[in-house]
Amino acid sequence: MASVASIYARAFTEVVFDTHLDPSRAVSELHGVVALMKESDDLRRVWESPAIPADQKHTLLDAIAQSEGISKPVRNLVAVIIDHQRISFLERIIRQLEKELDERMGFAEAEVVSARDLGEAEKRALESQVGKLTGKKVRAQYARDTSLLGGAVVRIGSTIYDGSVLGQLNRIKEAISS
Repeated sequence: MASVASIYARAFTEVVFDTHLDPSRAVSELHGVVALMKESDDLRRVWESPAIPADQKHTLLDAIAQSEGISKPVRNLVAVIIDHQRISFLERIIRQLEKELDERMGFAEAEVVSARDLGEAEKRALESQVGKLTGKKVRAQYARDTSLLGGAVVRIGSTIYDGSVLGQLNRIKEAISS
């Protein structure tokens, strides 16, 4: 059902930009709704139940939106998702929304694995280099893997940039064996 998440995410991305809503605030508010649903099985069951009238679900949603300070566009998105009995897809919708917003704002999510912990200056330099390669602003998640021996491996989506010593040794091994 990835298409369900994509449909809602694309539509809400348009709402975010058309209404000049702060994208990070909107995503944060949606994560807050998910957290409330995880804390309360009763809330989740009410919103999922086809036996409970929509106006009662909306009244509950409105009370939550008011107490949590949820913006009207986010409240409306959740209402539409509830009305179409898609509340179980909310987390997937949020993940897809984050991807859509990043794409629209020119961000790329990168996973960087290095042989050692990188300092802040090294992280900025690496993100700058990757940004030049991709033409996007880079947000990176960092991890350490000592088996790389040195250097780093950067993954953006399905593209891998291998600048590790282990990767170089493997390429040399392949060249010699062929």
